[in-house]
Amino acid sequence: MKRTVTLCCLLGLAASVSAQDVVRLGNLKFAHYGAVWYMKEIAAKYNLRIEEQIFPKGIDIFPAITAGNIDASASAVDGAIAARASGIPIYIVAGFARGGVRIVSRADLALHSVADLKGRKVGVPRGGAQELALLAELAQAGLTWSDQGNKDVQILYLAYADLNQALASKNLDAICQSEPYASTAIAKGFGTEIIKPYDTPMGAPIRSLVMTEKLYRERPAVAARFLQCFVEATRLFLAQPDLAEKYVREVMFKKQLSADDYRDAIGNSPFTYDITVEHVQISTDFMVKYGVGKMARPPIAADFVKLDLLQKAKAELGAE
Repeated sequence: MKRTVTLCCLLGLAASVSAQDVVRLGNLKFAHYGAVWYMKEIAAKYNLRIEEQIFPKGIDIFPAITAGNIDASASAVDGAIAARASGIPIYIVAGFARGGVRIVSRADLALHSVADLKGRKVGVPRGGAQELALLAELAQAGLTWSDQGNKDVQILYLAYADLNQALASKNLDAICQSEPYASTAIAKGFGTEIIKPYDTPMGAPIRSLVMTEKLYRERPAVAARFLQCFVEATRLFLAQPDLAEKYVREVMFKKQLSADDYRDAIGNSPFTYDITVEHVQISTDFMVKYGVGKMARPPIAADFVKLDLLQKAKAELGAE
């Protein structure tokens, strides 16, 4: 009898596990993506199994969405906009971090403002929030730019990890970098902050949580639970900063990120739930203005920013 009961329990457990709905999540390894990473730790509570795949850059995720291998992703807004413009059927369903960008100069150079970048080499990742923020700041300062060295500022496009190395080795004069790498450059002494580039009409960039139209329309119950999971993960990180720090430093960065660097990074890229149609539209307009993403048909923000599931999840979980 005892053996029969045990077998029944095991079968019941197996059925419970197999009943979990799978959501394939594309993600990036940055400190301010921490709450999105944490979703998989609590997914079972929402009868979900989140299968996470880490990509080098946000724009790398969207071909995987096109191929049908990813259902949802964490991305800078400009990446989501460019993807939608290219016909990839996605919706922006939430925001998860604000800011997360700094323009950092070599510590041995007396560069104190964006205007001081005239005649300098500046590194930035192509197609990310950092590029759009940098170009908006250069335009506001009345500077021209190109990657050919024939304008006021020469822009060199490098991967995130390579930017710090190029700045430290003095192959670049400044970088527009994401967190926590910007904070690390400053903490290690080879970088000095020029500005957090949030004073243009675009404001601080917001990172977006994106899902496919297929998930949103064909599996609405799963999509709703996915947003509930996101809201709870974010609420936990906001309410318990020690938990957030421990998870990001020890799980995401394997203890290779110091406490000071983490706190400095998150101070410049706080977790959030929210994004607005207005912010996405302004970002789209800036992308068109500065040629970021090379969009033949820029999308209208109101057509693909869907915040109903977010608002419902926040109300259900009592999130502010």
